[in-house]
Amino acid sequence: MRILVACEESQTVCIAFRNKGHEAFSCDIQPCSGGHPEWHIQGDAIEEAYGGGYDMMIGHPPCTYISFAGTHCWNDLGRCEKRLQALEFFRKLWEAPIDKICLENPKSCASPVIAKYTQEIQPYYFGESNLKTTWLWLKNLPLLQHYAKDTLFNEKTHTDKPEPEYISQNGKKLYFTEAKSGSNNGGHIRSKTFAAFANAMAEQWG
Repeated sequence: MRILVACEESQTVCIAFRNKGHEAFSCDIQPCSGGHPEWHIQGDAIEEAYGGGYDMMIGHPPCTYISFAGTHCWNDLGRCEKRLQALEFFRKLWEAPIDKICLENPKSCASPVIAKYTQEIQPYYFGESNLKTTWLWLKNLPLLQHYAKDTLFNEKTHTDKPEPEYISQNGKKLYFTEAKSGSNNGGHIRSKTFAAFANAMAEQWG
């Protein structure tokens, strides 16, 4: 298949599908950091989605202004306009002329404003020792299969639910130690796709 991985500079998903023999391309306004610039389209993901002739798209629309994690800033000056712009970007990806589509985001107001999310997953469902609630919006794609225990036909894919890596002063459980230092890059680190998700997508949809 010819696959577009929209809004991905890490190339995690792109590489996973390439490893399965597909013609996958990452696309982002930033240069790629995955080591394969020959598989990266640096430019407008919407333009590429509508004109590239793809069979499948895995999209990671920006979540800064639509994620429920940012509700403490919900009414800040200018935030509403940015939220509407982010929702419009999400809509354009969702309605792209591509047969098979998966959009991935944390919990956000894109559900149900654009469409009701299809599936909720965690990294530890697929063997990654971390917790990050992730929603998938799926079009013409099956749910990602995962198994909490061995069955007659399937092997367990879950690891144990991880404990928080530290607890903040207000008692909030946090799992991303890379972000706790106060670095301005924390959100960028948290937004990267887990290899466990990428591999499951490539195995089951490729």
